[in-house]
Amino acid sequence: MREYKVVVLGSGGVGKSALTVQFVTGSFIEKYDPTIEDFYRKEIEQFASMRDLYIKNGQGFILVYSLVNQQSFQDIKPMRDQIIRVKRYERVPMILVGNKVDLEGEREVSYGEGKALAEEWSCPFMETSAKNKASVDELFAEIVRQMNYAAQPTGDEGCCSACVIL
Repeated sequence: MREYKVVVLGSGGVGKSALTVQFVTGSFIEKYDPTIEDFYRKEIEQFASMRDLYIKNGQGFILVYSLVNQQSFQDIKPMRDQIIRVKRYERVPMILVGNKVDLEGEREVSYGEGKALAEEWSCPFMETSAKNKASVDELFAEIVRQMNYAAQPTGDEGCCSACVIL
């Protein structure tokens, strides 16, 4: 069985853990319990090298923003730049995700804004809801497709084995 290393990035509270847990266990975490990076956000310098390490070892990237938080949409742009810097190439398996589509009435980021940014980055775009499980399975299936496509041998190298760390 193949393993895939998927890195899920985004601001605190956008639903990174909720999306991952929904995919893996099929359940939604109602209570928000910040993960380490969120918890130590003020001490981010300590974790900058840790994020570089996640990126270096990652094979596919899911960039998540909350569509009810415009700032979280702005925050993902430098994260994508960091991925390109660490990986040293432009074509990295990546998906841009607007999460919390179940809160449509509170939307701050339009579908068009997300779609336009994804087109600028030449990557797929999806809107999801970890709460309602809307497009969650499709999201992870798509990142696996992207990674499989990127891992296709070009003829010069052997086939590579991959590794899923979320």
